[in-house]
Amino acid sequence: MNRTSAIVTAAGAALILAIATPVAASAHVTVSPNTASAGSYALIDIKVPNESASAVTNKVELSLPTDTPFLSVSYVPVSGWTAELVRTTLPSPVTVGDNTITEAVTKVVWTASPGSEIRAGQLQVFPVSLGPVPDTGSIVMPADQTYSDGTVVSWSQTGSGAEHPAPVLFVNDAPAGDHHSDASDVDGHADSASGSADTLARSLGIGGLVVGTIGIVAAIAALRRKESV
Repeated sequence: MNRTSAIVTAAGAALILAIATPVAASAHVTVSPNTASAGSYALIDIKVPNESASAVTNKVELSLPTDTPFLSVSYVPVSGWTAELVRTTLPSPVTVGDNTITEAVTKVVWTASPGSEIRAGQLQVFPVSLGPVPDTGSIVMPADQTYSDGTVVSWSQTGSGAEHPAPVLFVNDAPAGDHHSDASDVDGHADSASGSADTLARSLGIGGLVVGTIGIVAAIAALRRKESV
């Protein structure tokens, strides 16, 4: 490979990386729907994307609360994956309705069969039924995502701006961005405008990279023509 070809290749790679990075950074393990009514039996989807370009996801472990446990936990079978409900003894007895329980399902573990792993650019959905939903603000359900290279990503952080946020099921608390007062609506519009501005800025930035890269390629092509004369 000559010098000009190497420069073209490097420029193209840099452009691809610049465009792909924001997409990869926005992929998180999430729960959908992320709201449920107290006392109900909720059927939710745990959505798990693969963020690695070189490894596949072969195991997912979802942790359930021990202070507000669920009486009933079940899963919908996913082709190519085995699921295990892990029951443990609770730190202290918990009263749920007319029942006082000392143990509950505190983890759901999915393990992929060979060839069924979550690959780069793929997303797997794991349906789970939970209930009755406790009368609480929100339920944090940390998830551990294991890759074939041994890497374990713990989706357990809380708070805005978390790099690896935990999946959250909102019960009495409003999900982020859900506003119920006029003043909050104003804030919501402001947040929306800010988000739109941020999206526009990113789009313009990527557009600038594209134009810049095209300019570089054109300049290199002209240089190659000059060298061949």
